[in-house]
Amino acid sequence: MSIIPEELSYTAEHEWVSAPNADGVVRVGITDFAQDALGDVVYAQMPEVGSTVKANDVVGEVESTKSVSDIYAPVAGEVVSRNDALDTDSDLINSDPYGEGWLIEIKLAEPDAVESLLSASEYEQQVG
Repeated sequence: MSIIPEELSYTAEHEWVSAPNADGVVRVGITDFAQDALGDVVYAQMPEVGSTVKANDVVGEVESTKSVSDIYAPVAGEVVSRNDALDTDSDLINSDPYGEGWLIEIKLAEPDAVESLLSASEYEQQVG
């Protein structure tokens, strides 16, 4: 059974989103379910800092030994940070998908955008 942290929000495409910080910035990654389905991640392509993203648009991809999977923006906003550690250690997505394996941080265009995402229990029903 995949790990599904209660404090995060989720998308049907298997991304997770942290609660916004005081500056309206959320952290985004792929779920334990997604990294497990992908297998060994060998490469992650992410948008550049300063990029504007729209909710549900493809913003990057994760490549594994099995396949390539698109990464979708769970919310609209500006990319304010990317996890550069993944450039040299993409295995962090497998070993710590909710921690050191995060992908990007987005400053929300809409402050309440996260409220429309799936809760942990809703996501669990989808993947269960």
